[in-house]
Amino acid sequence: MFRKLLISSVAVATVAAGIAPAVAHEPETRPVRSCADLVRSFDVPDARTRVASAAVVSGPTEFCDVRGTIEPAIGFQLKLPTSGYQGRYLQYGCGGFCGIIDEPDFPRGCGPAFGDAAVAATDDGHQATPPGNGFDTTWAINDQKARDDYFFRAPHALSKVSKHIISVFYGKAPTKSYFNGCSNGGREGLLLAQRYPHDFDGIIAAAPAAHYTGVIAYQAWLARNAIPNDKIVVLHDAVMAACDGLDGLVDGQIDDPRLCEFDPGTLAGRLTDDEIARVRRLYAGPSDQGVRLYPGGQAHGSELSWTFWLNPVPELGQSIAASLADNALKHLVYPIGKPHSSLETFEFTLREFRRLVPETAKANSLSLDLREFRRSGGKLLIWHGAGDQGIPFESTLDYWARLTGGKTPDWARLFVVPSMWHCDGGDTLTSFDPLPALVSWVEGGKAPDRVVASGVDAEGNVVRTRPVFPYPLRARYDGSGSVDDAANFVAAPGFGFSDRIRWAGEDLYHRPGPVAP
Repeated sequence: MFRKLLISSVAVATVAAGIAPAVAHEPETRPVRSCADLVRSFDVPDARTRVASAAVVSGPTEFCDVRGTIEPAIGFQLKLPTSGYQGRYLQYGCGGFCGIIDEPDFPRGCGPAFGDAAVAATDDGHQATPPGNGFDTTWAINDQKARDDYFFRAPHALSKVSKHIISVFYGKAPTKSYFNGCSNGGREGLLLAQRYPHDFDGIIAAAPAAHYTGVIAYQAWLARNAIPNDKIVVLHDAVMAACDGLDGLVDGQIDDPRLCEFDPGTLAGRLTDDEIARVRRLYAGPSDQGVRLYPGGQAHGSELSWTFWLNPVPELGQSIAASLADNALKHLVYPIGKPHSSLETFEFTLREFRRLVPETAKANSLSLDLREFRRSGGKLLIWHGAGDQGIPFESTLDYWARLTGGKTPDWARLFVVPSMWHCDGGDTLTSFDPLPALVSWVEGGKAPDRVVASGVDAEGNVVRTRPVFPYPLRARYDGSGSVDDAANFVAAPGFGFSDRIRWAGEDLYHRPGPVAP
């Protein structure tokens, strides 16, 4: 749920890697209207829209830059190629608490001219104060419509409006529609498949903040149990020394953190007793009376990412976890007019957890009923970094286990990327881009049997590639060649862990969401 711009203090370069999709070359669709003609109102059902500006922008892909507002206050940007358009639409998810429109990029590597797809993004119905502040939640204090747009309506409204404007500009609707989001955007991806199953043909939901009721409390848990950065480095070195080889290969990464049972008590004398206790709480996750308040805890091997997630960064004056927790608890996650809390006052109790449910259940994307999405031909690709410091990958495994019953359906895939942090970055693998694989699946009919993750050095050079296979399969070294070359790995059975977790919010998987148009 967190914005990449908020972790700019970490020098992480990313590079896309995937498989070449087998997609047909569609004939080019030329505009039938001028770009300037789009500056007007559009009476889209339940999403009346006013386009404030539309101007042609030159560049590698010349496009009509459309900017407007969907009532009441959903800001959006839609880019429409003036040539080379082949009927595809790609919508991006919104990160953090939104309030900012991240300019949508034209994708590459997805087949002939797919880079000239129409692309769009939204601020989810409010504008951050001051502009650019992705942690702002003051807009939510007394505005239920703004909350609901953020919780569930805005991505759906944008899909309707974008397709309508595309139909006007090109004379026909998109032939295929895709959604790609991470964190809060990943939550939106799952939400769209669950509540609006006809909006998209293919959806990528990465590191989804699906358990919204718990994920905010989890950020407070992280902030309240931080340890100094120099101690984090000591801890990480000890964890890697103890656990790197447990997956069968000493390669600087732990493929499944659940293999590691490192006891921080062995660092007595290097960490204080209080620091050791905090580390144990971080790995375990919050609980009350033996009941877990979130389905997951910090992953062994993820420790270096705690330096900026749990501890203050210069851009914020506090940590990312603290900023997320404090702003949400003060303004967003309790019903309007009801008592709120804060990072300082929040209690990790079952009672307090239940106080969060009435409002945050609107934002959860935990429905297990995706039958309509499957019947519509939709394809769902979920992925999560095993070293995610913001949203533990175990929470996604728990949802997946409940959704699939331990079987791999023909319409959905889950990929777990070893050692990767939240959305990108990591000790070894730093980038994972399954969009080409999704396009191949939707348009070519073949489900992805592997997607290649990449790792880069500080200069942006690719220093490692590694295949990631559909969960529960894992990559196993074949015994020859470089361990940094994806060609030297084959698929192998997973480690056999039970993915389903007992926790306080199990009833939320069955809680229906609000009726939506």
